[in-house]
Amino acid sequence: MLRERPASAASQTSQTSAVVSERLQELVRMFKERTEKAKEKLIDPDSSDEESVITAPPQPPAAPQGEEEEDEEEGRLGGQCVGGAGSGVSGGKETRWIRACWPIRFPASIDPFTNILYVLWMFLVSAAWNWNVWLIPVRWAFPYQTPQNAPYWLLADYACDLIYILDIAVFQPRLQFVRGGDIVCDKKEMRKNYMKTKRFKFDVASLVPLELLYFKTGINPLLRLPRLLKINSFFEFNERLEAILTKAYIYRVIRTTTYLLYCLHCNACLYHWASSYIGLGATQWVYNGVGNSYIRCYYFAVKTLITIGGLPDPTSLFEIVFQLINYFVGVFAFSIMIGQMRDVVGAATAAQTYYRTCMDNTIKYMTSYRIPKDVQNRVKTWYNYTWQSQGMLDEQELLTQLPDKMRLDIAVDVNYSIVSKVPLFQGCDRQMIFDMLKSLRSVVYLPGDYVCKKGEVGREMYIIKAGEVQVVGGPDERTVFATLRAGSVFGEISLLAVGGVNRRTANVIAHGFANLFILDKKDLNEILVHYPESKKLLRKKARKMLNKGKKPEPKEEAKEPAPVPAASLKSETPRLLRAALEMTERSSGLKGALARVKERSSKSSISLQRSLSASLRPPDPVLSPRPDTSLSASSTTLRSASRSCNPADFPPAQLQLQRGAAGWDESEDEWDEGGRGEGLERR
Repeated sequence: MLRERPASAASQTSQTSAVVSERLQELVRMFKERTEKAKEKLIDPDSSDEESVITAPPQPPAAPQGEEEEDEEEGRLGGQCVGGAGSGVSGGKETRWIRACWPIRFPASIDPFTNILYVLWMFLVSAAWNWNVWLIPVRWAFPYQTPQNAPYWLLADYACDLIYILDIAVFQPRLQFVRGGDIVCDKKEMRKNYMKTKRFKFDVASLVPLELLYFKTGINPLLRLPRLLKINSFFEFNERLEAILTKAYIYRVIRTTTYLLYCLHCNACLYHWASSYIGLGATQWVYNGVGNSYIRCYYFAVKTLITIGGLPDPTSLFEIVFQLINYFVGVFAFSIMIGQMRDVVGAATAAQTYYRTCMDNTIKYMTSYRIPKDVQNRVKTWYNYTWQSQGMLDEQELLTQLPDKMRLDIAVDVNYSIVSKVPLFQGCDRQMIFDMLKSLRSVVYLPGDYVCKKGEVGREMYIIKAGEVQVVGGPDERTVFATLRAGSVFGEISLLAVGGVNRRTANVIAHGFANLFILDKKDLNEILVHYPESKKLLRKKARKMLNKGKKPEPKEEAKEPAPVPAASLKSETPRLLRAALEMTERSSGLKGALARVKERSSKSSISLQRSLSASLRPPDPVLSPRPDTSLSASSTTLRSASRSCNPADFPPAQLQLQRGAAGWDESEDEWDEGGRGEGLERR
């Protein structure tokens, strides 16, 4: 033993060091990840919106104090075990068994509405009560209790009494109750509350020990009639059982049928007692003692209460009165039972009746307005599928009466598993998703129905709950581009209006029966007002989704401007004009007027050349002069230059010489008309 201890100590030390090193490595790794995320957030704040909130590295779980004490206790017990390895193992197993059984103890307080064990106990109490209710009349009226089997009957009676006592002493004083809106769990307060109720008085009265009179009167089952006062336990069991059953109407039908059978049971007992009082077989009306007494008397009770007829006529006054009471009780009891049965069945089929009424009214409306048969068939198919898949036409009708907190709890349990898996909402505020769940509407689409069409204004977003939808297009609207299944989202781009896109970008049809969640744009905007970070993240994701499907557009190469054809101008006229002016100047010496004409003509030619060169240049992207303006200006200048040469300023000889030399008048007129026409055409 002394040699083994150092080795075990060394192994424990090595294991401890290995665990510590693993913990340290994990902490270092998590701190590195946290540092990298913080660095990315500082460099690019927008990119960190999609990531989840950086959480602190979890600390290594410390061993609870209770576990340390249990380990020490186990060590002490193991040290006390003597006799080798086998005894140590058995001692450890025994200690674990004791610790496992220790938490199983009776609770200090019981919630009567949610505790299943309490429902099971009430079932046991109700069984004890039914033992007394059904068998006390039988033991009193029929000769089934004899001195030979009396001990067995008494044993069963006292077992039921023990159940009564345990219920009064242990269970009922531990029931929680509400006082002033608070749930009281104190033992003294719960016991005082139970003792103040009428139920406590009835429970105590049900245990009155009238059996002590057995010593004087013998075993008489009628002395146990006070046990029937514990009827409150039976009614409470019915309420608790109906609360946990999914189809409680089935139990209500069974219970109502049991009430009718019990009335027949009591009537059968009374008939056998009356037959025994008059004498078995004494008259034609009484039971003659042949065959099974209970079955024969029960048959008589059924015929009497249901008023089938065919009964023997009573002869004595006692028989007549008894039969009249039977008839009256049968009429009232049977009518009450039938009415109650009708109410139970009507309540059970209320939803189906509402469905049939809605469908019949819709069909009547379509028939009156002569709606086409194919549309009517689709409406009928929608009604049938919605009822078969959901069991109701509108799920929201059941939740309107509940407070918001309970509606949220139901919506989270039903729809959160689907919405949380949508990539668009991953990383958003959890409370924002909870608020969104309350605004979702469930809609069923038939095969081939258009969920949305291209070009429509987007006011809704769709989440596929069950089924499939297809994105179609092409010239015949039959080309399937994509198939979306449960958990997919579409319509979010137009709903969020990213990049100014507020219309549907594709056609979506239902492929088979599809159940979709619909979120209105108004509801989403009202929710996102309170969650700006989630709004920013949703818009960023939607923008990425919008840009992801676009192909990069090729850059257009810079094209050289097309050469502008030069305007065909009549250059002959200015040259002839200058030659004529020079000759006139030399012969006559008219330098003043002719010099001015020459100067104007030279200026007009220079301005014409400038305008043509400007029109041939490539246009400026910012400021591009209009070519027609320059041409019109040049034509105006030429016209002014030509018109400045007034024929009245020349002598007749010179004028004739000028006209004869070059035909100035005709050519100038032609040039003027050509310039005007070209300017008008460009404008």
